[in-house]
Amino acid sequence: MGFAINLLIVLLTVAAMEGVAWWAHKYVMHGFGWGWHKSHHEPRTGLFERNDLYALFFAAIAIALIFIGRHGAPVLWVGVGMTAYGALYFVAHDGIAHQRWPFQFVPRRGYLKRLVQAHRLHHAVDGKDGCVSFGFLYAPPVPALKARLKALHGPALKSTPPAE
Repeated sequence: MGFAINLLIVLLTVAAMEGVAWWAHKYVMHGFGWGWHKSHHEPRTGLFERNDLYALFFAAIAIALIFIGRHGAPVLWVGVGMTAYGALYFVAHDGIAHQRWPFQFVPRRGYLKRLVQAHRLHHAVDGKDGCVSFGFLYAPPVPALKARLKALHGPALKSTPPAE
């Protein structure tokens, strides 16, 4: 296949992975897979947390697709797209939202600030139920998330970051 088709497969896979990640986060990680994900909603005590097993799971799928498609099958480019999504996730979620790097970067405005605030609102709830904002690279507007949290929890909600 031509370069343009392969690039399109990669880009469509990255976009689709946000939907897959949203669904997996809401229905698996905050559902029957809470046993692994719970560690992500608690203070981290070491370099890794049990939740990191999800990254290994998705990486194994991407590696398998790349291996299967190594002779030119389109699934190679799906695996590359999954890998690209994983890299974006690592930067945006682990690096910027959770500061799991040895240095800090705190966004002061724009898309990255909204992403961090949306993720903080996701963590504003104790436990697996009643959370908002399950995406990793897309964040709904912060005022809408705050309104949703207020409707779900009222005054019992932990403090949340300011909208501005």
